[in-house]
Amino acid sequence: MLKRVFMGFLMLSLATSCVSSKVYNDLQSRYDKLKGDKENVAAENQELKAENNKLENDFNALQKKYDATVAERNQLRQDYEAAKNNLANLEASYKALEDNSSAAIAANAEKNRNLLRQLEEKEKALAAENARLETLKQQLDARSKRVAELEGLIASKDAAMKNLKDAISRALLDFEGKGLTVEQRDGKVYVSMENKLLFPSGSWVVNANGRKAVQQLGTVLAQNPDINVLIEGHTDNVPYGGNGPLKDNWDLSTKRATSIVQILQENNQINPANLTAAGKGEYMPVASNATTEGKAKNRRIEVILTPKLDEVTKLLNDI
Repeated sequence: MLKRVFMGFLMLSLATSCVSSKVYNDLQSRYDKLKGDKENVAAENQELKAENNKLENDFNALQKKYDATVAERNQLRQDYEAAKNNLANLEASYKALEDNSSAAIAANAEKNRNLLRQLEEKEKALAAENARLETLKQQLDARSKRVAELEGLIASKDAAMKNLKDAISRALLDFEGKGLTVEQRDGKVYVSMENKLLFPSGSWVVNANGRKAVQQLGTVLAQNPDINVLIEGHTDNVPYGGNGPLKDNWDLSTKRATSIVQILQENNQINPANLTAAGKGEYMPVASNATTEGKAKNRRIEVILTPKLDEVTKLLNDI
């Protein structure tokens, strides 16, 4: 629906203000870029989950290899003990045959020398295997530590987002149940504000009550500089029928999102680089447009708060 509003506004602008097709193309490019950014964020989140699964698989494989090496070392130890027993038996035989003949003694002596050489080789093999096993154990410990660090960092991000959600809920307590909801899902915090809280019908000018809600939200965001803030404007499927610079629902939703950004920018403790405005038109409804109640829910501003994942990315690269 936002796209229809956007197209309607654009056609009206072309008809009344002789706006060139370049303006339309610029707006379309902005929409495509914002849509691409969203897809990139979703892909990055999916990529992080896949990398975490790969680390767990690598860890399990390394554990199996370690267990197999321990079994191999135990077998070498058993072979070593058996060789020692054989040597003891041969030495006993050598002592018994020593008086029989020099030939028998020489033969036994050669067997003993061969057995000693075998025993030395097994001792060297056992020492080498112990060294390899220690190296493998160190690698396993290092990988386990990095996996634990990654899991701890992800858990810390989730806890921080929960704290952020709770802080926003407290700050906007007076507005909850009046067209405003706050929830946490998929590692993000979503603040949804129906247009009845923010704008008069067909307008993008925030009313006094809505401005207060946005300013209180901005107070919390100013205390959390490591959060990316995406402000999305949404409409129902009723075509925009107003006059002026807007043409359709795309224009209206984008203008409303930009109005929220402008209020947040009044707080000089919020980094403007963390803010993104996007118009979604009518194309991401949360309820049916067949009812008045559903349309009211679809006409909304959604503020989506995402933690910055630079630390997670660095740790993944180190692994």
